Amino acid sequence: MNEQAKFQTFEDLDTYKVAREFRKAMYATARRLPDFEKFGLASQVRRAAVSLTNNIAEGHGRFHYADQIKFMLQARGSLEELQDDLNVYEDENYIPVAEIAKLKGDSWNAHKVLNGYIRYLRNRKTNPNEPYVLRDETRTDDLSDDEVNEFLTAATL
Repeated sequence: MNEQAKFQTFEDLDTYKVAREFRKAMYATARRLPDFEKFGLASQVRRAAVSLTNNIAEGHGRFHYADQIKFMLQARGSLEELQDDLNVYEDENYIPVAEIAKLKGDSWNAHKVLNGYIRYLRNRKTNPNEPYVLRDETRTDDLSDDEVNEFLTAATL
């Protein structure tokens, strides 16, 4: 695999792709909740679902593995919050039990993929004696040093 074939954005991460599909499914269920839940449970489901994918995206943009891992752990917390919301759906008979079971299966799949990515990040240290330090890779969307200096000079004028 050449360097260009490696992922370049958070959207290329399998973790993000799986989480995005789960987020869309949870949004769809939130739209079907009773009217009296629109500002309660439905709002909470939407916030947690967005938090799941937002944290993966934000973590991907961080420069140090410790920061990346922190955001993946926050994403995992949002995912588990959504799993509990599925329990509320079940307890209140908001959606069919078979649909809840499928969504729970999808959520545990997302959980496994997210845990795998966290494990991958933890193993990417440059020096085993240092805490999670980034081994920076060349990216095609990075600015050169000259471009950064030019940008900073223009910003201060």
